Amino acid sequence: MSDDIEKTLEDIEALFAQTAREMTTKGDKVTFHGLSPATLYFSDRPQRVVGHLTTKKFVEEWDLGENSFAVDPPNAVISFVEKGDETPEDAIVVLKDPQLEGDKLTYTVDMLEGTLPAKGELVSVFIDPFGRPLSPVSLAGMNRRSRRRGR
Repeated sequence: MSDDIEKTLEDIEALFAQTAREMTTKGDKVTFHGLSPATLYFSDRPQRVVGHLTTKKFVEEWDLGENSFAVDPPNAVISFVEKGDETPEDAIVVLKDPQLEGDKLTYTVDMLEGTLPAKGELVSVFIDPFGRPLSPVSLAGMNRRSRRRGR
């Protein structure tokens, strides 16, 4: 990320959220169709900062800076509904190599937990803070704390 945005979002340990009408998967690729043009960011207490970046800007900033997502790919939760389902499902992934074309965004994913269907609807993606994969608010950080308690 560029220094100004990186500094601001790092200071607040910003989490990111993206939404899309539907998704398709093929191999290690997931594509979000009907993607919102804005990526929401937010922080936890005490700051409670909320804002938006264009999704285009989010993708452009992916590999900028020393703590970039390209250097340290983020964990994410992908929440979706399969056709005919009434309750959402989710999968935990590592996101890599975003490719934006119009309102379609494709990521390469490494599966951490769960599975992704060939097609899903009403998609939300919740992305960990950049440069801090083991921070207290990250998925990996929560898993690490759980492992420590089990010792």
